[in-house]
Amino acid sequence: MINEPIRQPERDIPLWIWATLLAGILVLLIFISLNITANESAIGWRVEQIRAAYRDRFFRDSDVLPSVSDSNAGSAAVAAATVPNDFDNLVDYDNALLASIAEPTDTPSPTATALPTDVPTPEPTLTPTPITFDLVDPPAQMRLEGVRHEYQTPNNCGPSTLAMNLSYYGWEGTQEDVAEILKPELRDKNVRWDELVYYVKTRAGWLDALFRVGGDFETIELFVANDYPVIIETGYYVNGGTLWVGHYLLITGYDRDAQTFIVQDATGGPNRVMTYEEVDELWQQFNRLFILVFPAGDLTKIEYMLGDDADEDVNRENALAQSKAETESDPENAFVWANYGSNLNYFDRFTEAATAYDTAREIGLPWRMLFYQFGAYRAYFYTGRYQDVEDLASATLDARPDLEESFLWRGWARVMLGDTTSAIEDFEAALEVNKNFTDAISALEYLGQR
Repeated sequence: MINEPIRQPERDIPLWIWATLLAGILVLLIFISLNITANESAIGWRVEQIRAAYRDRFFRDSDVLPSVSDSNAGSAAVAAATVPNDFDNLVDYDNALLASIAEPTDTPSPTATALPTDVPTPEPTLTPTPITFDLVDPPAQMRLEGVRHEYQTPNNCGPSTLAMNLSYYGWEGTQEDVAEILKPELRDKNVRWDELVYYVKTRAGWLDALFRVGGDFETIELFVANDYPVIIETGYYVNGGTLWVGHYLLITGYDRDAQTFIVQDATGGPNRVMTYEEVDELWQQFNRLFILVFPAGDLTKIEYMLGDDADEDVNRENALAQSKAETESDPENAFVWANYGSNLNYFDRFTEAATAYDTAREIGLPWRMLFYQFGAYRAYFYTGRYQDVEDLASATLDARPDLEESFLWRGWARVMLGDTTSAIEDFEAALEVNKNFTDAISALEYLGQR
């Protein structure tokens, strides 16, 4: 008789145990990722990708932002509290951030010397002399040389594109120098257009910068032909065209006959050729915003080249008319409705802007839209739709809890809804993403937490 070993009965491990183990591993990796700095980006980016995949699986259930009909608040306004009088200073996007920078003053006038009382003071006759510049009439083809291309490190499109632009003027820094100030944490997903301009004005010495919206190809050609590369903010498709993100491109050349631009692309590579049609489709998704970097002494020339658009109010009026026309010619395009809302916001026409954003959401905006553009938050906030602000910010942060602007707006919505404790947590979370985010610091100071 052969003695065989006693076999234990086979047992299948329940699926829920595997799921729990996997979730635990992912949570551990997420915890590790939160403590990995940008200087360890190779490891951090791998962990970030795993973390993103986890959130896509368990925290995001749509490829578009929630529509108004899906929102808990819908279009109902909430009368909660009075908006702080200095709220625009506490949420200083666009020009408010830039307005904090002291602009150079004109050359001071010499101290006046009192004339003898018996000598009549002459009445000056001033005849203004118009300032003109000899500009290059854009030729059919133009290509600028001298830009040092940089491939972006993770989540670093803005800093890398700005670094390329600055290199044209002899700046020797890199995207890491820009990121250290504007996004010191790897997981910070975006650098705003006004932050890029702010960096130039405060960190790039002899250079200056400005941004405008509602641009066109003639404007780009004019600046490139006169030795000024142009940064534009655009939509961009990655992962084989399946994922929409925001992106910056630096235009350094064009061929009008071939209808193509030469762009320095921090993701796609140097001297990339893109058609006018392709650029326009992507540029439209960001209100055709463009940034100009130039020697500080060229400001008057830049304004001369901009023409009427040198005046910010006139520029927005033009952009408003452009976006309104596009809502009529292409009414099923969600981006043009968002542009229309953004331009209405500029003129404090918040009720109309909120309606425009409602339309854009019903058509369908990409789920990453509020990574980069915040006009919907602003329109809903100023029309008392605080719950809409909270709902949209929560949907965005559920997908990626790395967006200081969304934490900030959700925090202010919660202040207005009476949940100050959660608001403080949001403002603190914003600073964990970007320790240099002055808006969150101001919010905490306003609430007596600093």
